[in-house]
Amino acid sequence: MVAIKAAEFAFPRMEAPDLDEMEEFLTNFGLVRAERTPDALYMRGADGHHHLHAVHKGGTRFIGFAYHAASEDDLERLAALPGASGIETVNEPGGGRRVRLTEPNGYQVEVIHGMQTVAPIEVARDPVNTGGEPLRRKGRLMRLGKSPTTIQRIGHGVLATPKVKETVAWFRDTLGMIRSDDVYAGDKDNLIGAFSRLDRGDEYVDHHVLFCVHNEKTGLNHVSYEAQDIDAVFQDHEHLKRVGKYRHMWGIGRHLLGSQVYDYWADPWGRVHERWADTDRLNAANGGNLVSAEEGLQSQWGERPPAHFIGHASP
Repeated sequence: MVAIKAAEFAFPRMEAPDLDEMEEFLTNFGLVRAERTPDALYMRGADGHHHLHAVHKGGTRFIGFAYHAASEDDLERLAALPGASGIETVNEPGGGRRVRLTEPNGYQVEVIHGMQTVAPIEVARDPVNTGGEPLRRKGRLMRLGKSPTTIQRIGHGVLATPKVKETVAWFRDTLGMIRSDDVYAGDKDNLIGAFSRLDRGDEYVDHHVLFCVHNEKTGLNHVSYEAQDIDAVFQDHEHLKRVGKYRHMWGIGRHLLGSQVYDYWADPWGRVHERWADTDRLNAANGGNLVSAEEGLQSQWGERPPAHFIGHASP
């Protein structure tokens, strides 16, 4: 029985030894400072959420993921689960109330309700003419703004784990996620990856809010953010290259499962962050699929994923 149906992905929570360096990376990546305290950094995008990224002064630890609850009643249901924290007041910028749980790999999962909202940031972008719609920008000249382009919103998180089936079952049972694509290798029972999306009924949501992928190591493979458009993915790829301080992990290409045009970069401590544009959007009626790794884990265009990306896990 499903405990709740989570409303949205909220943010990753992690540590960094130097908050100045972390803020510099995230600013170049396209996020904007929401608030900063002596021991924590909160970064936002262009949407109305208070923050989309939380970093605490410390080591290099990945702490976990946070999700938004649809109602206070959802927090009460989660608080009744074995091992749950009970309902807590969030004593940090953004506020709200939450319940903390522990998923099968030991990472913290927070479910929050009532976080403060903020005024959206307007990001001016020109429409793109296409072969089928050649006059979308009629009479106007395309002039891209300066990089970095402000990220729009958070998209998904990816956990590397040797416990794919157990982890997937936990998120689907606890937060009401549903299957978009489960990926197998060899025998169809040998699940090596699972793309799960939110269940918002008739509402269309991203192809996945969580991807669990098999790895002998456990940790964060990456966290993912939506750029304004495909031009923003390309222009800010060039911006990050010019900065010359960060490792490029993979891209640019277009995924098969999810269909995003993607670009991956590592922060100064190796935590991978993705910028993407143009994902598939599905609702509950679209159902899910079981696909082979050979069929599913490829790009529609772009290079194949390098070994350093496939095997990556930040504990």
